[in-house]
Amino acid sequence: MNWNQLKTILWLRWRLTRNQLFRGSAIGGVLLIILGFICVTAVLAICGGAAFAGFMALRTVKPEVLQAVWTVASLAFAFLWFLGLLVELQRSETIDLQRLMHLPVRLGQVFVINYIASHAVFSIFMLVPGMVGLALGLTFGRNWMFILLLPLVLSGVFMITAWTYCLRGWLATLMANPRRRRTVIMCLSLCLVLIGQAPNLYLNVFGRMNHSSGPMTQEAKAKETQKLWEKLSVAERFIPPLWLPLGAKALAEDNPFPALLGTLGCFAIGGLGLRRAYCTTVKFYHGDSSKGSGKPSPAPEGPKPARKPRHSRLTEIKLPSVPEPASAIAGATLRSMLRAPEVKMALGTSTLVTVILSATLLVRAAPKIPDAAKPLMLVGACSFTLFMLFQFLANQFGLDRDGFRVLVLSPIDRRHLLLGKNLAIAPIAASFGVTLITALTFWLHVPILAAVAGLLQLFSMVLIFVSVGNLISILLPFRIQAGSMKPTKPPFLKMLGLVACQFLVPVFLLPAALPPLAEYFWHSANGTLLLPVNLILSATLAVIAAISYGLSLQPLANLYSRRELAILKSVTAEEE
Repeated sequence: MNWNQLKTILWLRWRLTRNQLFRGSAIGGVLLIILGFICVTAVLAICGGAAFAGFMALRTVKPEVLQAVWTVASLAFAFLWFLGLLVELQRSETIDLQRLMHLPVRLGQVFVINYIASHAVFSIFMLVPGMVGLALGLTFGRNWMFILLLPLVLSGVFMITAWTYCLRGWLATLMANPRRRRTVIMCLSLCLVLIGQAPNLYLNVFGRMNHSSGPMTQEAKAKETQKLWEKLSVAERFIPPLWLPLGAKALAEDNPFPALLGTLGCFAIGGLGLRRAYCTTVKFYHGDSSKGSGKPSPAPEGPKPARKPRHSRLTEIKLPSVPEPASAIAGATLRSMLRAPEVKMALGTSTLVTVILSATLLVRAAPKIPDAAKPLMLVGACSFTLFMLFQFLANQFGLDRDGFRVLVLSPIDRRHLLLGKNLAIAPIAASFGVTLITALTFWLHVPILAAVAGLLQLFSMVLIFVSVGNLISILLPFRIQAGSMKPTKPPFLKMLGLVACQFLVPVFLLPAALPPLAEYFWHSANGTLLLPVNLILSATLAVIAAISYGLSLQPLANLYSRRELAILKSVTAEEE
C-alpha cells in the first residue's frame, strides 16, 4: 500500500467535503457541525441505553426471547440498510475512479476508501451502536460468553455491506443509461414496498383466507403469529444475515460454537462479496463489460436492413366525440407518463396500496355499519384515490419539463390542450376509484343502486378535481426532477400554497357527499324507501359537474394563455 497516495487522496476528499459544506455561507457549515455533534451524542445515548437494557431487562429472560430481540434488530437493520441503498444509488461514488484513471494510483486503495465511506448511513449510526451496546450489556449482566456477540455483529454488518456494495457495482453497469437507471430505482422501490407489506399480507390476507369460515379471533391470530415465528426460526439456519439471533440463543444455552461458526461464516461470505465487488468495479471502469466467460466476443455483423418504423398506436388514437388535438395531447401525455420511470414508480406504488387495501378489506369480516352510512364509505374511498394522485392532477405541466416548449409553440386551442391533459389523468384516477368501490361493495354488502350512485359520484369528483387541478397547475406550476417526483426547489410560498391545496382536497370534493347525506336525512324523516334519493341526486350532480367542467375550460384557457410564459419559466428552469 502506497501511504503517500492514500494520504493525498484522503486530503483531497477532505478539502472537497469542506468546500461543499462552507460553499454557501459559514452559517451553513456551523449548523452542519452542530448537527454532527447532536448525531454523535445520539449515537452514544443509543449505545448506552441498549447496554442498560441488556444489563437490566434481558439478564434473566429465556433464550427464545433473546432470539426474538436479536431477530427484530437484524431485520430492522437489513430493512433500513436497503432503504438507504435507494438513496445511495442516486449518488456517485465518494471518489470517482474515472477521474483517477490517468494517474499512477492504485485503484484498490480508492476502492477501499469508497467502501468505507459507504458505511456513513443512518442505519449504521443508529442500529449498529445499539446492537454493540446490547451485546456489552448482556456480557456484563448475563454471561461472559456473550462477548462473542461483538464479532458476530460486526461480521454480519460486514457481510451485508460487502454484498450490497457488490450489488451497487453491478447496478452501476445497468444504470449507465439514465432511463434504465431510473427504471432500476423504481423496481427496487416497489420491492421495498412489497417487503414492508409482507407481514400485513401474510397476517391479514393469506392468514385470514385460511379462516374464511368466520372472523379471525385473537386466539387464532396468536396461533398464526406463533406459526410464522416457528417458520422464521427454522429459516434462520439457512439465512446468513439471521445467524446473529441463533448465536444469541445458543450463547444463552451456554453453547458458544454457533456464534463462532457464524462469525467465521459471515466474514468468509463478506470477503467473497467484497472481492467480487472489486473485480466488477475494475472491469466496469476498464470498459470490460464481458461476463467473464472467456469466450471471444462475436464478430460484428454487417448492416441489417432498415426495419419499417412502428408507430405507437397510443399517440395516434382518436377518442370518440373528442376533438382531434385533444386526443393527440391525451395520447402523447399518457405515453410520456408511461415512459417516465418516476411516474411508473408513483403509479405502481398507488396501485399496490389500492390492491393491498382492497385485498385486506375483502378477507376481513364486514363491520356493523348502518346502511345509511355505507354510501359515505364509497365517497371516502373515492376521495382517497384522488388524494393519492394529487401530485399529478395539481401539476399537469411539471412533468413536461423542456418538452413544454412544444405545447407553447403549438397552434392548437388552449381548451383542447387542457382537455387532453385531463383525459390522460382522469382514467387513471377513475380506475383506482372503481377498484375501491368494487371492493367496498362486496365487503359492506352495499346495495346495487348505492354502488351505481357511488360510480356517478366518482365521475363527479374526477371532473371537479381536474377543474381544480387545472387552476392549481396554471397558478402554481413547478418543475419535477428527472428520475423522481420531487420538485426542483420551488419558492417557499409556492410550496406552502401547494400543501394548503392538498389539505383542502376534501373541501373541493365535499359536493359529492351531499347525495348520500340527503338520502340519510330523507330516511330519518320517514320518507319512502322506494325513492332512490342518492341515485337521483348523484346523477344530477354528475350532469352539473359535466356542464360546469365544459363551461370552465374557456376561462381556464384564457388564464393559461396569459400565464403561459410564466409556466414555461417554472417548468423548464432548473433552480439550484
